[in-house]
Amino acid sequence: MTSFAQPRPTEWRATLTSLALILVWVFSWYWETIAAMGTIWARSETYAHGFIVPPIALWLIWQERSQLKQYQPNATAWLIAPLLIVVFFWLLGELTAVNALTQFSIIAIIALSTMSLIGLRLSARIAFPLAFLFFAAPIGDFMLPKLMEWTAGFTILALRASGIPVYREGLQFVIPSGNWSVVEACSGIRYIIASVTVGTLFAYLNYTSLKRRLIFIGVSILVPVVANWLRAYLIVLLGHLSNNKLAAGVDHLVYGWVFFGIVIAIMFMIGMRWSQPHKDVIPTPEQSRADASRQHAPWIVTLVLAVITAMGPLATIAISKNETTIVPTLAPPLAADGWKQSTPITTWKPAFFNSSAELQTNYNQDGNTVGLYIAYYRNQDYERKLITSTNVLVNGFDKEWATSAQGKSDVLFNGSNQTIRTAELLQKGTGSNIRLTVWHIYWINGHLTNSEFEAKLYAALSRLTGQGDDSAVIIAFSPVESAAIALPAFASAHGAAILQTLANAKQQ
Repeated sequence: MTSFAQPRPTEWRATLTSLALILVWVFSWYWETIAAMGTIWARSETYAHGFIVPPIALWLIWQERSQLKQYQPNATAWLIAPLLIVVFFWLLGELTAVNALTQFSIIAIIALSTMSLIGLRLSARIAFPLAFLFFAAPIGDFMLPKLMEWTAGFTILALRASGIPVYREGLQFVIPSGNWSVVEACSGIRYIIASVTVGTLFAYLNYTSLKRRLIFIGVSILVPVVANWLRAYLIVLLGHLSNNKLAAGVDHLVYGWVFFGIVIAIMFMIGMRWSQPHKDVIPTPEQSRADASRQHAPWIVTLVLAVITAMGPLATIAISKNETTIVPTLAPPLAADGWKQSTPITTWKPAFFNSSAELQTNYNQDGNTVGLYIAYYRNQDYERKLITSTNVLVNGFDKEWATSAQGKSDVLFNGSNQTIRTAELLQKGTGSNIRLTVWHIYWINGHLTNSEFEAKLYAALSRLTGQGDDSAVIIAFSPVESAAIALPAFASAHGAAILQTLANAKQQ
């Protein structure tokens, strides 16, 4: 019996050698993805915790070493199917330059490769450290718009409940003592990510019950959201009561972290009251004997893993070699139905960066003026791509323009109904009170869509089928007073010409 309960050192040595080799192999093929993740950790305070996630995961595994030695390492081929799927997801992310997808996938590739070599029973013992690695992926920016909207809504509701009159336009609001706006730093995303990361680790270390762990993780999500709402309200209230002498400038960020630190400390103090001692689990002789009977040579599994993990980068290289490097050009669509090219409406320009080609022109008909902007992208990568959080109508650092409303609308474009995105912009602090109605839609190799997800999917499928990733955003805008007439008339008259302009660029 004893011989079955204690795995031979040679078995562990072979498994660990295979694991080291496959990790070096994966790092060599996916180094650009891993390096990009590290770059984000270094430049973003929101994701700086990524530097300590891998050491924590390794420390958690090291803490289990005495228990792990009791188990029989048993390489398995069961996880090859999900590994293939993850490699394909990485490929889709690489083809469309989606950082979140490639970085999440590389962590999954590392985790699945590890699990394949050590076996399912051992994987269950280190399931949490492997899962904890996913906190290293810098994912969360997609939540910013909704979090900012929630923060603005709560702050305004609380201010009104406090007897302070508020006038709101989008994420901007005015109270008697001054103007305020909810920007990205006010979203609370940093607090939420920090709280969930530390809260999940706390729950694992202090509880054994799955129910208690899930409850505490849920609390670690809810508490920072509510705390951020209170923080925003208290900062505005403090600024209002002090005539903007307190909580102004960088002070409100400092106050915010102090407030957040106190709240999280209280949350952990309360959580400690229900902590549970951990119990060691030792495999039975029957389990060890069963593992030994299913023992597979790790070298065979290592070879299969090496082939599968290399498929994604090799496919990317093959696809990229067949794509054109010609820089496209855009010609202004010819004016039609009484429209004529005219002078610019305003100085506003959409914040779309690093495009392969760009067009901005204006048209006028019977006093109704419409501006047209097109940003065209080809051979997209992480520095130049259409769909990204930095490509917006108005960015958070714009001191002249702000977005006051957003929505969707059905319009007639090129003879068919299309659902487009709409927005209303206002010019701040100039006294001109200029407002623009903006329509925009994405063009992906001939497909029109208002969805960023669909745009990415179309681009990925287009590259996979050898058609390239040519993409563009079409933006039309007009003063609010005339937009209801001007924009539909312009879209109806020039929809076909705009699409032909993009088709011509595609052929270059």
